[in-house]
Amino acid sequence: MSAAEVPATQSARTTVRRSAHRGHYDRETVNAIFDEALICHVAFVADGSPFAIPTIHARVDDILYFHGSPASRMMRLMKKGAEVCVTATLVDGIVAARSAFNHSMGFRSAMVIGSARLVDSPEEREVAFEAITDAVLPGRWAEARQPSRNEDKGTLLVAVPIEEFSAKIRGNDVSDETEDYELPIWAGSIPLSIVAGEAEPDPRLPDGIEIPESVRRFIDGE
Repeated sequence: MSAAEVPATQSARTTVRRSAHRGHYDRETVNAIFDEALICHVAFVADGSPFAIPTIHARVDDILYFHGSPASRMMRLMKKGAEVCVTATLVDGIVAARSAFNHSMGFRSAMVIGSARLVDSPEEREVAFEAITDAVLPGRWAEARQPSRNEDKGTLLVAVPIEEFSAKIRGNDVSDETEDYELPIWAGSIPLSIVAGEAEPDPRLPDGIEIPESVRRFIDGE
């Protein structure tokens, strides 16, 4: 691919090199993956050692938000503007090929590289708190008690801009060697998805409190 053909959002660091045809560099694809993923991994270097921490995230427009304890090593570094690599992966299926070598998975993954910043304005903090709450259970923010002053003060909120990014997607198709297609071996795919079970009420829940709309919609897959 010539320099003129490289998408504006693509960088040397985010270019997909292995199976390059599976690379995607449009913001809509990356946003959709982060929106669907319930957790992501934040990778960073601290004291000369690499770390990758699973955490909850939320996207608002072109920003990823994270929250955590002020004592968290990851949050302390991000507060100082550390550069991080954020990834999210959705597994869509198991691909069983005729050969062991060609077994694979169907997946959608996204990566963002950027410098974090502290979220300190009251207005943006509320936006971030609401987004993170609703990212896990859409609509829950409006149903739940809002953070108290102490809870607010005891939570670090940081943001990472979605500016340098890419996605990689593999479908559930089988890809075997030409000579293997005649082998009497079953090949195909097994689709996977996250399915919510029935809601289990807190044993201390008073009688008469119905399951809220956010929980019902999540269970129904809406």
